[in-house]
Amino acid sequence: MRADLTPELAPELAAELGLKQSEYEHVVEILGRTPTVTELYMYSLMWSEHCSYKHSKKALRTFPTEGEHVLQGPGENAGVIGVGDGWAVAFKMESHNHPSAIEPYQGAATGVGGIIRDIFTMGARPIASLDSLRFGPLEEPRQRYLFEGAVAGIGGYGNCIGVPTVGGEVYFEEAYAGNCLINAMSIGLLREERLTRAVAAGPGNLLLLIGSTTGRDGIGGASVLASQEFDERAEEKRPSVQVGDPFEEKLLIEACLDLLDGELLVGLGDLGAAGLTSSASEMASRGGVGLDIDVTRVPQREEAMKPFEIMVSESQERMLAVVEPAKLAEAQAVCEKWGLRSTVIGKVTDTGRFVVREGDEVVADMPAATLASDAPEYDPPAERPAYLDEVQAFDVRAVDFGSPAWEPRSLLLSLLASPNICSRRWIWEQYDHQVMLNTMVLPGSDAAVLRIGEPGRGEVTTRGIAVSSDCNGRYCYLEPYLGAQIAFAEAARNVACAGGRPAAITDCLNFGNPEKPEVFWTFREAVRGLADACRVFGVPVISGNVSFYNESFGQPIYPTPTVGLVGLVGNIDRVATASFKDEGDVIVLIGETRFDLGGSEALKLAEGVVAGLPPTLDLQRERDVHETVIELTEMGLLKSAHDCSEGGLAIALAESCITGGIGARVRLAGSMRPVAELFSESQSRIVVSCAPENVMIVTALADRHRVPFALLGTVEGDTLAFEDLFDVPVSELAAAWEPVLERLVGGQVSTEEMAEG
Repeated sequence: MRADLTPELAPELAAELGLKQSEYEHVVEILGRTPTVTELYMYSLMWSEHCSYKHSKKALRTFPTEGEHVLQGPGENAGVIGVGDGWAVAFKMESHNHPSAIEPYQGAATGVGGIIRDIFTMGARPIASLDSLRFGPLEEPRQRYLFEGAVAGIGGYGNCIGVPTVGGEVYFEEAYAGNCLINAMSIGLLREERLTRAVAAGPGNLLLLIGSTTGRDGIGGASVLASQEFDERAEEKRPSVQVGDPFEEKLLIEACLDLLDGELLVGLGDLGAAGLTSSASEMASRGGVGLDIDVTRVPQREEAMKPFEIMVSESQERMLAVVEPAKLAEAQAVCEKWGLRSTVIGKVTDTGRFVVREGDEVVADMPAATLASDAPEYDPPAERPAYLDEVQAFDVRAVDFGSPAWEPRSLLLSLLASPNICSRRWIWEQYDHQVMLNTMVLPGSDAAVLRIGEPGRGEVTTRGIAVSSDCNGRYCYLEPYLGAQIAFAEAARNVACAGGRPAAITDCLNFGNPEKPEVFWTFREAVRGLADACRVFGVPVISGNVSFYNESFGQPIYPTPTVGLVGLVGNIDRVATASFKDEGDVIVLIGETRFDLGGSEALKLAEGVVAGLPPTLDLQRERDVHETVIELTEMGLLKSAHDCSEGGLAIALAESCITGGIGARVRLAGSMRPVAELFSESQSRIVVSCAPENVMIVTALADRHRVPFALLGTVEGDTLAFEDLFDVPVSELAAAWEPVLERLVGGQVSTEEMAEG
């Protein structure tokens, strides 16, 4: 056993690697001796916040994780649900925030690559990606650099690999200027019987490393960068960002699916954060076995790599498989067919120990389960942030709504030109969203809709899934419990607009430093809110990710618990989209408008403040609204369905006009000030349209579900007209809404100038 550290030097290295003194002492206790350099690196990464969830485990256990559709819940590379007729979908969302803030193109690209590997590790063919993004204001050159780079990285990787990017969201707020958020979600399709788990089993079985060579790129990249705040040394971390090769990953997908089809693997895991250490130790821990690895067998792209570098490198496009000796030749032949390197680097043992060798010399020897399962678990102090008293005390009703800033027609056009509302076409036109022929509803509507089946193999069904990712960080900043519930509600509402019933969610919980009591309080409250919302809807959390330490120079981001929701669509021929369709159709508001301007886009634009309380939310009412719209969609009665969210009813109507290329004539209820009725962001509202002969059925079904509704008007002409108030040609609406991102990214205009037209 190599003794390369003295008892005096080991604690110093441990501290440099981020281990607390108590954590180092626990490592010594486990080993019964001074750890080696390799062991310290392995423990420090596996016990980092990013890999161990040591500050969040207790809160995460409050999530419901079981449901009628669940085949695999949390604890694996991705969650899996059954979707009918023997088909299943695997999905998960993860963050690549910190690497993307250092190098946006590669950070975002490798985020996409990593989450896609999580999907095909489960035996599923990746069929779609979504991305949830946050940046600071685009007036700042660095924010434009980050935004352009991240969008290009997502598109570059996804397009090359042949996986369509079908949806997502993006917000621009000052709170994200120091820490952009890059949350990537991937979805895969599989037959239920093909479900694979990342488990090492069978002493004597071989460990087969498949794919790219191992280099020093990415050492500590995801695991270290994501476990600390950014400061003036951020640029020094640039070499830690991984570099991706989408063409290699495409070959990995095909080879691994071939290997699984041929029943040649016992288990399969991907090498993500902490590299070979995490993949191997997690597979060993799940299987209750030991592993013996020789690092000299690992194909290396750089000279004189040390054992610890090989064990913790985060070089991309690598998979670890467990193979029976009798099937090794056949498995390697499959890899060779796809032009992939495959190398036996070790074996499964019955010792329960993780042994790392450099040739004949042992450089690490520890109980395998302690890496993945023995990380410390903390219960940090939590304290309600003092800022909440100030922002929640803001009286929205005291605002001077008669001021020029609240003039309804001008405000509508300004909101359409807001970066948080404007068209996302500039983004999604850079993505291939139709490859594989499963995308039934393209980007630009409320939710993406994907067909269940494999058209290329002649396996086509009428089943589908609807998918959306959502979170309004402002709401969570103002009231984290309620804000997290609204994130769930909006994701479910978007899916309901397409006719999908929510089946399960994944999440990406983005917060600041959990060791600060005020930050941890917001995290705990957001988790509590999300868990409660899931229980009301009967929807489990089957996978996800926590991203802490999203702070720069002590300033945290808005609490951002992003929700990725998958709903089941019984008949893809009857989905609804957001755009108005035909002259004479009747427009109906399902739900009720209240005075909810706290935290709204209109309040930020007109008054320059983020304050007040977020919209109220009755989860049972929300569920009833969804069920009403889903049933109407299943009956084939709706021409369109579009949820009311940022910007309120006026924006929802304008977007339906713009995307449909047709106008509407609307009469407001007149129960409150017009600006409140137009721009309130009340929840549980969906604007639908239907043929005149179906209006009675629509309203009768709303009555049966005890859901309020209002007949707003008709689809007609080429102008959006609010009777007795104002009207705007659809062409003028489109001119305000369409070109914003392209012009801001080009530095041609500021947000204020866009708002002023």
